[in-house]
Amino acid sequence: MSEVLQELAKILEQRKLESADKSYVASLYSKGIDTILKKIGEEAAETIIAAKNGDKKQIIYETADLWFHCMVLLADQGLAPDDVLQELQRRFGLSGLDEKAQRSK
Repeated sequence: MSEVLQELAKILEQRKLESADKSYVASLYSKGIDTILKKIGEEAAETIIAAKNGDKKQIIYETADLWFHCMVLLADQGLAPDDVLQELQRRFGLSGLDEKAQRSK
């Protein structure tokens, strides 16, 4: 599945070069970090509502929107999906409680 993330990341990078009036993603970049963060917040709330309603199709749809906008954030900040995947890989075999304790140190 990471191929999908890699392909999307490539497209998001290309959108940095496009006109804001021709690309939704380019318009997000041009409006800046606050607009991107607002979209992530909106999509997170919509994902929560979908889960609360128990609608599996809507959960998938809203989670896709949330992931998409998180990837826009990553691209905006010069990061890639592999950066997040490496962090997730680092956490394998590590208890969630231990990982949380390490963050508080």
